[in-house]
Amino acid sequence: MHPLDRLIAQISPERALRRAQARTALAYYEAAKPDHQRKFHRDRRGPNLLADQGAIALRTQMRHLDRNHDLVVGALNVLVNNTIGPQGIGVEFQPRRADGTIHTEYAAALAEAWRDWQRRPEVTWRHTWPQCQRLLARTWYRDGEAFSQRLRGQVDYLDHGTRVPYSLELLEPDFVPVEFTDATKSIRQAIEVNAWNRAVAYWVYRTHPGEGTSLPSTADMKRIPADRMLHLAERSRIGQLRGITRFASVIQRIGDIKDYEESERIAAKVAAMLTAYVKRQAPVDEGYVPTIDPATGKPVARDIALQPGVIIDTLAVGEEIGLIDSKRPNPNLVTFRNGQLRAFAAGINASYSSVSRNYDGTYSSQRQELVEQFVHYACLTDDFVGQTVAPVVEDFIAVAHLSGVASRPRDVKPGTDNDVLYVAPSMPWIDPAKEALAWLTLVRAGFASEVEVIRRRGQVPDALLEQVKEWRRKVTDAGVSFDSDAALVHAQAAAAMNDGGVPSPSTTGP
Repeated sequence: MHPLDRLIAQISPERALRRAQARTALAYYEAAKPDHQRKFHRDRRGPNLLADQGAIALRTQMRHLDRNHDLVVGALNVLVNNTIGPQGIGVEFQPRRADGTIHTEYAAALAEAWRDWQRRPEVTWRHTWPQCQRLLARTWYRDGEAFSQRLRGQVDYLDHGTRVPYSLELLEPDFVPVEFTDATKSIRQAIEVNAWNRAVAYWVYRTHPGEGTSLPSTADMKRIPADRMLHLAERSRIGQLRGITRFASVIQRIGDIKDYEESERIAAKVAAMLTAYVKRQAPVDEGYVPTIDPATGKPVARDIALQPGVIIDTLAVGEEIGLIDSKRPNPNLVTFRNGQLRAFAAGINASYSSVSRNYDGTYSSQRQELVEQFVHYACLTDDFVGQTVAPVVEDFIAVAHLSGVASRPRDVKPGTDNDVLYVAPSMPWIDPAKEALAWLTLVRAGFASEVEVIRRRGQVPDALLEQVKEWRRKVTDAGVSFDSDAALVHAQAAAAMNDGGVPSPSTTGP
């Protein structure tokens, strides 16, 4: 027994027993015991207190890196482009009738109104809906969070600019100050919460606090109910109110990479400049007499011209020519840099090959990396859809019905009017020939459908069907024939033969 425990046991045996039991339990976890070989962290602060002290500093650092560090710019582009895509998150409306079939007329009306709304989804009319998604996602990854105010129906001094009167006001996290707290009103980090820690309102500056000439104050703030605000946040702990940048754990590493590359770049630049020096071994009293400038009384600096095949015969007794060797460029730079970039990419859930632009490897290794990595992109896309895209679509459907632009038919099953399929960016094909053959085999075997293949390629099935139908009509009118037309005719003829009871050995699938 520990000496202190024996002393406590004389006074309180029960307390001594608890101490001994706790010490025994800790003995099973070596990592729980601090020693001189490792630093032991004892910070037990809650997530919101940590955000109070670090959110703004981390956000500021990341914005600086986004402006000045090419690797960070590239990493942000990789995350945004792979989770949002060039066309944004696609939307397929699928309202149902009572029998479970899709109400195609209502879905078409919603889709038509949605195409019109995507042109001007936000109040400034500067961004289309795909651009808004990419801008929000970039702010989310870089700053840790982004806000959008939902403006429905008639709003003073606002022209929605679309048939459906619904707009978004995109806001940087600076508009919702982390440092604003008022315990008397249950406000923490500018978020007003109820007894269950659920947000009921947000306190927002009327103008960007970094754009004004005076310090912002609470008099410049307004209260926005939570049902009118979208809060896209990167949260890693339960109960966390504000988001922390995804790059928090790698900021120091990426800063070190930048400093190291800068040092190597300067060293390589110096090494490219041939620099020579004259080494004097004999002192003046042994025969060396420097040339003195009579005007200054100082030795005259000599300029020795170096050129191919030159013979230098102007050296004095005890002098020799030396060259400065900086040992640059460093042959280990690429290896070290790639190792650091792997850790950097892993910390932000991005692909190392995409971040480093290093695509060396076989087809199998590249595909394996892509398959494993795309799960991370899919999870990020799901977070973005749940926190931003889905609420916007639900608002749009409701406002479209109330405004009469796309009224809900009576035969739509209640609760299914906002049934929507969200089409996220699909995993790209590394070898299109192999990928197409694999999908063709699955479709013919009945393990996949043509619709699934179309969606996996990032396209909307109904839109593709309409395009193909219109294209074939134009081809027929123009009297032009393509290989795809011949294949279609062959498939139709084979199907007709099968319908007539005549087997067709040439057809093995749809």
